[in-house]
Amino acid sequence: MAIIYKIFREHEYAEFLTAGRTDGAPIDVQDGYIHFSTANQVEVTASKHFSGESGLKLLGIEADNLTDLKWEPSRGGALFPHLYRELRTEDVLFVRDLPFEDGRHRFEGLWT
Repeated sequence: MAIIYKIFREHEYAEFLTAGRTDGAPIDVQDGYIHFSTANQVEVTASKHFSGESGLKLLGIEADNLTDLKWEPSRGGALFPHLYRELRTEDVLFVRDLPFEDGRHRFEGLWT
């Protein structure tokens, strides 16, 4: 099972739950696909795109269950998962609060 991760701000996650689907955060809508990260990429994603932000949600999604998922080169040529359809609540395996402590996001114990 290959789990990929999506980080949402609290209000983005609340809107996702209410609608049952999302086209992603504003950057996802702008780019035309939903950005995800692997376990090896998500901490850098958090520090780069959510620096200093608290109240974040970490969503875990089974990559093999997503239709329209493509692995494409991004930062430094690494392959990142990009979803070319809406994300639905039924796609999500789990949701965790992403703590922000001592100046960084804490991922310990959040992976499953």
